[in-house]
Amino acid sequence: MKLLKKVTMFGLLAGFGVSALADNPISTYHYLADPGAAADDDYFYIITDSDDPAPYNSNGYKIYALYAFRSRDMQNWTDYGIIYDARKVSGINDIWASGIAVHNGTFYIVFPDGGGGGIGYIKAPAIEGPWTNAVGQGKDKLVGGRGIIGCDGVSWCFDPGIFIDDDGTTYVTWGGGESTSRPNTDNFDIVKLNDAKNAPVGNGSHVKVNNLPTRKMLEASYIHKHKGTYYFSYSTGWQQGAPTIDYGISNNVMGPYTWKGTILGDPSMNGRSINGNNNHHGIAEFKGHSYVVYHDRRIAKGHNGLEIIPADDGKAKPNEGYHRSVSVDEMFYNADGTIQTVKVTDEGPAQIENFDPYDWYPALTSSKQKGIRSRSNFVQGKAADHVMLPLSSKEAWLRVSGVDFGAGATGFTVEAASTADGNKVEIRSGSATGTLAGTCTIKNTGNKNTYAENKCDVEGLSGVVKQLFLVFKGNQDSTMAVKAWGFEGSGTTPPEPQKPFSGKAWEIPGKIEMEDFDIPGSGRGSEIKSYSENDSEDHGIENGGKSYREDTGVDIYKKATGYVVGYNQSGEWLEYTVNVKEDGDYTMFASVATDNSTASFTLSIDDKSIAEVPVSGDSWDDFVKVKANVKLTAGEHVLRFTVTGDWFDIDYMTFAKGKDAKDPDDETIGIKGFRVLGADAVANFDVFDLTGKKVSSFTARNIHEAKKLWRENPQSKNVQGVCIIRNRYNGAVAKVRTTR
Repeated sequence: MKLLKKVTMFGLLAGFGVSALADNPISTYHYLADPGAAADDDYFYIITDSDDPAPYNSNGYKIYALYAFRSRDMQNWTDYGIIYDARKVSGINDIWASGIAVHNGTFYIVFPDGGGGGIGYIKAPAIEGPWTNAVGQGKDKLVGGRGIIGCDGVSWCFDPGIFIDDDGTTYVTWGGGESTSRPNTDNFDIVKLNDAKNAPVGNGSHVKVNNLPTRKMLEASYIHKHKGTYYFSYSTGWQQGAPTIDYGISNNVMGPYTWKGTILGDPSMNGRSINGNNNHHGIAEFKGHSYVVYHDRRIAKGHNGLEIIPADDGKAKPNEGYHRSVSVDEMFYNADGTIQTVKVTDEGPAQIENFDPYDWYPALTSSKQKGIRSRSNFVQGKAADHVMLPLSSKEAWLRVSGVDFGAGATGFTVEAASTADGNKVEIRSGSATGTLAGTCTIKNTGNKNTYAENKCDVEGLSGVVKQLFLVFKGNQDSTMAVKAWGFEGSGTTPPEPQKPFSGKAWEIPGKIEMEDFDIPGSGRGSEIKSYSENDSEDHGIENGGKSYREDTGVDIYKKATGYVVGYNQSGEWLEYTVNVKEDGDYTMFASVATDNSTASFTLSIDDKSIAEVPVSGDSWDDFVKVKANVKLTAGEHVLRFTVTGDWFDIDYMTFAKGKDAKDPDDETIGIKGFRVLGADAVANFDVFDLTGKKVSSFTARNIHEAKKLWRENPQSKNVQGVCIIRNRYNGAVAKVRTTR
C-alpha cells in the first residue's frame, strides 16, 4: 500500500518537543539477526534474516527468509515481515546475512544462497517488494554456483554487501572465512557492476586492508561513504574470542584500505550476548545522523525485563546463541574522520521527528510491543503481506511514540479480521492502562483472512502525545488478525482518488489505449490502486527496450502497432476511468496477439463483471480482434481489465454502439490487417531479400500463413537464403529461409 504523506505546520516543527527515546531491540515478538541498512530522503530501512525457525534447543542456524523494516523517525518502526523466502523461491537454498541499497527509488538486495552457495541479487520498487531477480545474462546468481563469476577462492562466499556510490556506480562485496589460498588478511572480494546494475564488470578483486591487527577478517563485509571517504567494515573472527566490527578507510572504493579501529564491540555487555559467537552490522546516514544496526541476544536473555518469547516450536527459553535480536544506535565520527566506538544502549537513538497519526499504517508500526505475534503470507511476485496476531487474553499492546495529533483526533479506524465476538482495541495515552481515548469493537468476520474496517470515536488526543498505546482485549488468544490502522481528525488528508492518465476520462464509444491506464491515487485500501502487476521485473526490456511508464513495473513495450501491454499473467489487472455516453448495448473489440489458445481476460465496471473474453492466436506478430457484447450505463465509471489466462499482448480496446456492432476499424482500414473472431480477413505481405530489394507481394491471413505461402511459391526458388516478410499494415516482420 502506498502511504499518505502529510505536510502541516506540525510536521515542519517535527522534532521539537519530542523527548521520548526508542527501546532496543526494534522488535520484541520474533528473533531476528544479521541486519543490513540503507536510507533515502524519507526513510531509514533495515533488512534482517530470522532465527525464528530454529527450535528452542538448536545448536545451529535455521535461516530461510529476509524481513524488512522502515522508520521515518528512528523510533517507530514498520515491520513488513517476510519480503523474500527461500522456501518458496525455486533454485534458492537458505538465505543468510544480506546487504541492501536504495537508489533513485529502486531497492537492491544481495543475499548468500545458503552458507556459501553463491550470491543472489534481487530488486524491487519498494522495500516491501515485490522482489525479482536482478541478475543479467540469463543467470540466477551474481557470484558462485550458477553465477556469472566465481567466488575467487573465498572460503564460504557469503555475507555480501552492496554499495551504490554518489554517481550511481554499484559495487558488491563478499567474504566469509579463510582458506589455504585466501588467508585472513585477504579474504574479501569486491566487484563493480555494469551500468544496468545486472552483471559484474570483470572478476572480483581482493580487498586489501593494511596495518591489520592480530584479529582475523572473517565475514560481514560492508562499505559506506562519509564526506568523500570510503569505509570498509567487517566482523573479526570468533576464533580469538569476542568478535568485533572493525574498519579501514580509503579514498578509493576499491581500496586499499587502512585499518583504523573498532566500530562496534561484541554486544555482550550487561548480559545481552555471549562471548565466542558472531557479530554483524549495517551502517547508513539519515537526516544528518549516522546509525549502526546490529544483532544481540536481549530477548532470549530477558534483558531489562523483556518478555522471553518462545521459539517457533512453542518451547520457552530458547538457546541464546541461535535466537538473536536486532537493535540500532547512533554512530559518531571524530574530526579526523575516524569513527568513535559505538555505545550500545538500551534506549537506542533519539526520535528525530514527530509521528503523524493521520496516515494509514501497516498494523506492525510501533516503538514497542508486548503480547503479540505476527504472520507473514509470502507469495513470490507479490508485495509483503504481514499481519499482527494479538494474544488478547493477556497483556497485549503496541506503543507508538512522539505522536503529533495537532488540534485533535476525532476518530480511529482499524482493519482487522476476527473469529470471535467481543474482541476490541482500546486507544490509551501514557501507558497500557492510561487515559482511555476510545474503544473500537472488532467485527466477527468468521475467519482470520477476511478483513473489515472498524471505526470508533476518540477524544482527548491533541498536541504531542509522548506515548500512545493500542491495547488489544478479548477472551481468547489469537482470534484477531490486524492488518492496518490510522486516525482521523483535524490533520486528516482526504484520500486522493485515481485519475485518468490524460486527465480526461476515456469516451465510450471510442478507443482506449491499454498502456494509458489510470494514475494511482493515495489514501487507504484498494481505492488507491489502478493496476496490479505480478512482479516488478521489466519484461518489456527483453523486447528491445521501452521508455514508457517504467515506474509502474507493468510490461509495456513497442511493437509495429505502437505501445502494447504484454507478458500478461493471470491475476494482473489495469483500470481506466471511462465516460459512457448513454445507456445501452455496446460491442467491445480488443486487439490482441498470442500464439496459444488458453489466454483470456474479463472486463468489469465498478467491480461488476460485464464480460469474459477468450483469446487465441497463432503468432505474437499477428494481431487479431476478439469481441464481446456488453451492457453499459451512462456516466463516469471505472473499467477494469483483468487477465484470467496467461500470455498475450494487448494493444487497445474499442467500444462501438450496439449489439454485434461493426468494428470501427473496418470503416477506416482499406487492407484489413486484423482478423475478427476467426473471420477470413487478410492482409498484404511484402517479401524482401537481404539487400532490401522487394521480390514479391501477396495476401495472407497471418504471418505464419505468409511464410508457408512464400516457401511454396515457385518464385522463392530464385532467392537463395534468408528473406524478410513484412505485414504491410501493422509492420510485423518475420525471417524465412528458402533453399534451391
